[in-house]
Amino acid sequence: MSAHRIDLIVNGRGYAATVEARLNLADFLREEAGYTGVHVGCEHGVCGACTVLIDGAAVRACLMLAVQADGARVTTVEGLAASDGTLHPVQQALRDTHGLQCGFCTPGIAMTLAALTAGPERPDADTLIDALSGHVCRCTGYQGIRAAARRLAGEEA
Repeated sequence: MSAHRIDLIVNGRGYAATVEARLNLADFLREEAGYTGVHVGCEHGVCGACTVLIDGAAVRACLMLAVQADGARVTTVEGLAASDGTLHPVQQALRDTHGLQCGFCTPGIAMTLAALTAGPERPDADTLIDALSGHVCRCTGYQGIRAAARRLAGEEA
């Protein structure tokens, strides 16, 4: 196997590592960097549990090689909350609307919503809910998750 040196920033912290060419980003983040909030579900990019932000864009970490993240800024669910523990608005909305149960899918959902709500314009609820169609949750029935999306869009108090 061939090994490659990568340098990236994860949740504001610099990482330098030598990785095998075939190591996916999800496994690097979980096993090498210790960010276990990156969940590996289907390993095919279908379930969305491994979603992280790469330079602000939502990406399935199971479909990206760690070497492809060289030079990138990566944010995992562990990097959403403020350093003082204040929850990110997405995390707070999911909490307030009971948009989680077992929590396996929640980090990926939170990262997708965080990417979409990061800009200066607030997306409408339909846009956020449509984006969630790329995530699989087997516990909640999606009602609380959709309520969180409506809250983030300013369409629900």
